[in-house]
Amino acid sequence: MPGLSLLWIPIAAALMLPAAAGDMFAVRRAAMVAKIAETVRRAAPAADTPAFRRTIDVIGRLPRELFVTKPGRELAYIDVPQSIGYGQTISDPYIVTIMTAALELPSGATVLDVGTGSGYQAAALSPLADQVWSIEIVAPLARSAARRLDRMGYRNIHVRSGDGFAGWPEHAPFDGIVVAAGASKVPQPLIDQLKVGGRMVIPIGPSTAQEQLLRVTKGSDGAVTRCSLGLAMFVPLTGRGERSPETRGLIDKSIPYCFGAPIT
Repeated sequence: MPGLSLLWIPIAAALMLPAAAGDMFAVRRAAMVAKIAETVRRAAPAADTPAFRRTIDVIGRLPRELFVTKPGRELAYIDVPQSIGYGQTISDPYIVTIMTAALELPSGATVLDVGTGSGYQAAALSPLADQVWSIEIVAPLARSAARRLDRMGYRNIHVRSGDGFAGWPEHAPFDGIVVAAGASKVPQPLIDQLKVGGRMVIPIGPSTAQEQLLRVTKGSDGAVTRCSLGLAMFVPLTGRGERSPETRGLIDKSIPYCFGAPIT
């Protein structure tokens, strides 16, 4: 296959196997996870942390085909975002893995998930956390995600409809916050709801085409430090955190990389 990266060969081969060859989704999932792991290790060996390995294990057991639309199931393990309706998408598995691992959650963690979507990110967080509180601004998506997660047996995920900009103060502070929508700056309410030592992963930039995925860590004095996981492109945050049409500029290239090199 001229021009096909070696990293794509396992997943391409899996896609061509006949349906009678067993659980095809499991085969595709395993190929996808192997590709994610190899890509990260090549991009930045320092990113191959215990948290990354725990996350890879979770993603390898998470049936993404149940979180996409029925027409999209055949493409569930191709590493691309997919539309889930209402102008929203389910993030690609690689980005979900990176964002989850970058939180480096401690044992017994409480996590805030901003932008529930179909529930895939919350499901990835569930085995790594004690409680996951997930907010979705699109009410029909929040309802369908809550039903889906309940059917799948997730008892530590709590979903509600609301504006993620404001967080979920009743259950703060959080050990980790993951935001699956881009903003021009980190919402202050989310910083306020982060524990000292806690981490937030959020795409920040002046526009969807000019974003980088940042990890924000809160210090004992309440101040935050930032590092970059690399470039990103997310649907925009809506509600109070929506970018102004007048927002201009470029991403801040002075922010250091979290692992010495970009991994997105």
